[in-house]
Amino acid sequence: MQKTLREIAKFLGGEVVGDENTVIKGVAGIKEAHNGDITFLANPKYYPLIDKTQASAIITAREPVASSKPIIRTDDASLAFAKVISLLAPSDISHPAGIHKTAIIGKNVSLGKNVCLGPYVVVEDNAQIGENSIIYSGTYIGSYVKIGQAVVIYPNVSVRERVSIGNRVIIHSGTVIGSDGFGFVNVKGLHQKIPQIGTVEIGDDVEIGANVAIDRARFDKTIISKGTKIDNLVHIAHNVVVGENSIIVAQAGISGSTVIGKNVTLAGQAGLVGHITIGDGAVVAAQAGVTKSVPENTIVSGYPAREHNAARKINAFVQNLPRMHEELKELKKRIAELEIKLKEKE
Repeated sequence: MQKTLREIAKFLGGEVVGDENTVIKGVAGIKEAHNGDITFLANPKYYPLIDKTQASAIITAREPVASSKPIIRTDDASLAFAKVISLLAPSDISHPAGIHKTAIIGKNVSLGKNVCLGPYVVVEDNAQIGENSIIYSGTYIGSYVKIGQAVVIYPNVSVRERVSIGNRVIIHSGTVIGSDGFGFVNVKGLHQKIPQIGTVEIGDDVEIGANVAIDRARFDKTIISKGTKIDNLVHIAHNVVVGENSIIVAQAGISGSTVIGKNVTLAGQAGLVGHITIGDGAVVAAQAGVTKSVPENTIVSGYPAREHNAARKINAFVQNLPRMHEELKELKKRIAELEIKLKEKE
């Protein structure tokens, strides 16, 4: 499929600067693009590539950008580019349809209109699956599970008993929702399991990456609120509450009973202890170790996590320790030499 810049700008609600009759045939990143492609510029560090890219046109923000190439100015370059991808390169992958003959369906199961169950899907007794939902092969849906409308669950996902999943949720392969929380009590040197009788509640429009583990609550609910996006290889422990529209990046780990606010970002490999609160709009930097609550709209980093600017200063001091150590050795040497000279004068 090909479009002119004029057609693309109209689709995006953007403004063309340059030849609006430029024909666009494909989409690509600013480094990988070739003639006929459209790319985008959202990160200032890529400004030097504006005139080096082989792309025929560039999507930018509304702010003026000097370029020898045609530009489409938009309110959000990243979002606009995502829309252009769907326009110029629509997915040719279609979801399966119907109930496969190898699917195993228990008693009193409720299936909405146009539900798809792939090969070897297991749906236990009393589960409910809303209309237009798609369950790929090898997935396990436990008893009394409730799944909303237009949900897509990719292969080999396990959703254990009594879990609730909202509408338009996407769950990628290998994820386990509703596994037991990690609860034990030591009795005479032996670890005795504490029953985990709660559940997990996933809100609308949540996306959960591959190989994520979300534990059920000990009593009440582990909650992932609507609009939250979870990357691959994340662990969310029992009784955690994640607020709306938060982002949790790969390999992050959240200990039990921690409360994450709305619009929070947990970057890759961030680790949070249990029973703390992360305020709305907070950002936890990559590999930060959070040992106490974080106020809203605060950026923290380092271990133990501190306010980001304070953590940067501490890190700068740490980087200087080898030099300071050498200087200290030199000063001690000079002091020793001076002491010898003073003794010789006595």
